[in-house]
Amino acid sequence: MAVLSGSGSPAAPAELTWALVLAASRVVAHEAAALRAGRWQTTLGRTVRGRTLGILGYGNIGRLVAGFGKAFGMQVVTYGREATRTRAQADGVPVLASQRDLFAASDVLSVHLRLVPETRGIIGPGDLAAMRPDSLFVNTSRAELVVPGALLAALRGGRPGQAAVDVFESEPGGDAELIAHPQVLATPHLGYVERDSYELYFGTAFDNVLAFAAGAPVNLVNPEAWPAAASPGQS
Repeated sequence: MAVLSGSGSPAAPAELTWALVLAASRVVAHEAAALRAGRWQTTLGRTVRGRTLGILGYGNIGRLVAGFGKAFGMQVVTYGREATRTRAQADGVPVLASQRDLFAASDVLSVHLRLVPETRGIIGPGDLAAMRPDSLFVNTSRAELVVPGALLAALRGGRPGQAAVDVFESEPGGDAELIAHPQVLATPHLGYVERDSYELYFGTAFDNVLAFAAGAPVNLVNPEAWPAAASPGQS
C-alpha cells in the first residue's frame, strides 16, 4: 500500500505556546474572569523579560518558541538529543548538561517533544520537583510525555508554581482535577486548531489524492510500494 505524507506548519502550536506563556505569567484568564465578576486587579503577575526560558526539545516548534523568548528579552537554554544539540548550537542557544538541570534553571519550561516509545513518561516527578515555586511548566506537545499524575502532584507540592497545558491523556474531556487546579491554565488542545493550518492540512491531502488518482503520486513515504499500488486490483 502506498502511503502519502501530509504537511503542517509549526507556527500555530508555537504561537499558542507563547500565548499561554504570556497569559499564565500575567494571570490573564483569572483577571478577566474576576473583572466580569465585578472585581478589580486581584493578583500580581510578572513579566518574562530577563528570565530564563527552558526548551525541552529544540525542533521546529521549540526553535520558534525560543525565538519568541529571545524577542521578549529572555535567556533561552535547552536540552535534548543530538539533533537538539546541533540546532541549538547553530543558533547560539546553550545546551545544559542534563534534563534535570534544564528544569532547575528555567523560570518557564516549555516541552516540545514528539511522543514515541522512548519519550513516553520522560518527564518524571524529580524533574518537576527541581523547578522553583515561582516557575511555569508549559506543555503543548503530548500529555503522555509526563508520568501519569506527576504534574498534578507536583503542583499540589508547590513545584512548579504554575502550569499551562493544552494536552491531556484523555481527549476530549481532559483531566478534570488538573483543569480545576487554581494554578493551571488549560486549553482544549488548540495547538493545531487554526485556519491556516487546516487549509494546509486539507489542501495537501486533496492534492495528494488528485495526484494519486492521476497516476503521478507525490509525497510518497514508501516509493517502493507505488508499482504495486498501481497494479490492477491494488489500492
